[in-house]
Amino acid sequence: MSKNINYTKRESWGSSFGFIMAAAGSAVGLGNIWKFPYVAGESGGAVFLFIYLICALLLGFTVMLCEHALGRNSQQDAVGTFKKIAPGKKWWLVGAIGVLASFIILSFYSVVAGWTLAYIFKSVIGSLAGLQLTEYSGFFSNFISNPVEPIIWQSIFMIITVIIVVAGVQSGIEKWSKVLMPALFAILLLIIVRSLTLEGSMEGVKFFLSPDFSKINSTVVLSALGQAFFSLSLGVGAMITYGSYLNKRSNIPSAAFMIIALGILVAVLAGLAIFPAVFATGMSPSGGPGLIFMVLPAVFSKMPFGHFFEIIFFILLSIAALTSAISLLEVLVAFIKDQLKWTRKKAAIISGVLAFIWGIPSSLSQGIWSEFLFKLPGQKPKVFFDLMDFFASNILMPIGGICVCIFTAYIWKTNNAITELSNNGKYRYSWLPLWGFLVKYIAPIVIFLVLLQGLGILKS
Repeated sequence: MSKNINYTKRESWGSSFGFIMAAAGSAVGLGNIWKFPYVAGESGGAVFLFIYLICALLLGFTVMLCEHALGRNSQQDAVGTFKKIAPGKKWWLVGAIGVLASFIILSFYSVVAGWTLAYIFKSVIGSLAGLQLTEYSGFFSNFISNPVEPIIWQSIFMIITVIIVVAGVQSGIEKWSKVLMPALFAILLLIIVRSLTLEGSMEGVKFFLSPDFSKINSTVVLSALGQAFFSLSLGVGAMITYGSYLNKRSNIPSAAFMIIALGILVAVLAGLAIFPAVFATGMSPSGGPGLIFMVLPAVFSKMPFGHFFEIIFFILLSIAALTSAISLLEVLVAFIKDQLKWTRKKAAIISGVLAFIWGIPSSLSQGIWSEFLFKLPGQKPKVFFDLMDFFASNILMPIGGICVCIFTAYIWKTNNAITELSNNGKYRYSWLPLWGFLVKYIAPIVIFLVLLQGLGILKS
């Protein structure tokens, strides 16, 4: 153990419910509502959903328990956790990978989140009204290629995120998560009710919930594995950081299961909100990333009361983006507070400003900088936005996840992790030895496959 360091003075969650809402908010982001529906649409609908559920429950739950246990045991940020548990060794670099991944993801995530805020405003003032179905794509392209407007919305989103994080764990993150997460579910349910009442909507439900197992192949399986891992905020230090604010009485396995379940539930509800409406209006369920910003506005334009539900939907997207951005910024803030001893306010403002500045090239790469391409071995040339996404999502996150599993199993040892998870035997879970086996042998291999697929080395 390292000496002469005070690890006791630390903020904490006010309640288990607050922690679950905050951690679920981290896991529930644009990946669940924006990415999940179009990936599912491209990968066979219900078959993809079936495999995703298995992967999230096994892989996601396994790694999340590791991260929560490490965080609570150390009561430190992502870097400090590894320094405390393995002092004098280089394992702190695993935490540094998470901090770097959080910074990069926040930089380009805030760009997309800014788009969602802009679409709320544009929906309210009626800019999307009266367009022909073929014009929504051009409208979106013109907006994101503008060199100024998207950056303004990106800055507004980042300011909101910083304000919440500056307020602290209980007064900021927890307080707002308790409001935003229930609001997210309420809005999703409202959109689902409207979608299911549209004529022809049951075809969308069938597509999403009736699996055709003949469509299962390696591509679908690997896509589901990747989506399960990436959509739960694993490998970026967020769950370690949030776990470090837990008290020793908290039931980590129970909370982690609730967080995973809420993440899955939001993904499923997002599918039920989107696919019935898409099918009812005769649009394509495999609309790619533009499904949200190009296809769905066209869908809403064909629905009775569509203008109202369009506004509600983009509010939903913004809430999902905000809860995840809060956790990404908190990873940076906790790291700077613990390692550099800055105040929370200074750490949040500086981190937010730097992430915003680093995100500007991602925004400009959608327009005036779109001709600046980066060539990577075995990859198609990428604009700056896609390069940052590729580096963080396909390289840093899987490597971080693999290292967390290896560290938990072989450096900290699974017996110590199980002691932490069971609160020194207070909570008796007969499946914890199985979890230890998954951490040692299965999870690292599975995440390694996700890494190989992300790098383009493993192909169907």
